[in-house]
Amino acid sequence: MLAQQEINQLVTHLQQGNIILYPTETIWGLGCDALNPNAVEQLSQLKKRQSDKSYVLLLDSLTQLQNYVEYVPRKASGLILYHDEPLTIIYKKPIGLPEAVLAKDGSVAIRVTKDPFCKAVIEAFGRPIVSTSANISGEPYPNSFHEISDPIKNGVHYAADYKRDIISSLKPSTIVALDDNEDLVFLRKGY
Repeated sequence: MLAQQEINQLVTHLQQGNIILYPTETIWGLGCDALNPNAVEQLSQLKKRQSDKSYVLLLDSLTQLQNYVEYVPRKASGLILYHDEPLTIIYKKPIGLPEAVLAKDGSVAIRVTKDPFCKAVIEAFGRPIVSTSANISGEPYPNSFHEISDPIKNGVHYAADYKRDIISSLKPSTIVALDDNEDLVFLRKGY
């Protein structure tokens, strides 16, 4: 069983509207309840991120994804199921998400995680979480917990112990958008 006590701690902090620091399937991330605009604002302040920049949301399954986007094209669901590397897809018609997590055009970037730890946290929480690199905006993203700056470490309410000693060669996820014809447009290659 994955570090259940750690998962419980993260979920408790998410439920309280707090900011967490946790390992994702890509890099160390900052997170919060994606449905809590106040938590998202706190996260933006910690990162010193412009309010017009959107966030990536982490979900645990295709089933959960259908609760937050109006339509999941077959190409997107196929990619999610069969793509081996972390993949973020931009959807044009989100449902029930606060403006704080949306792009200027109203779209939303979502990754259905395959990472067992992140998946367990989201399943236990029951809601999407924000996933953004654990750095001040514009600074390099950290490859390990030890590379995370003190302002970030000191600014979160809870930092996971899980995977702290692992140095990662992982990169941010691949980002794909769907055009009007539901064709895939690769915006960033993560691997």
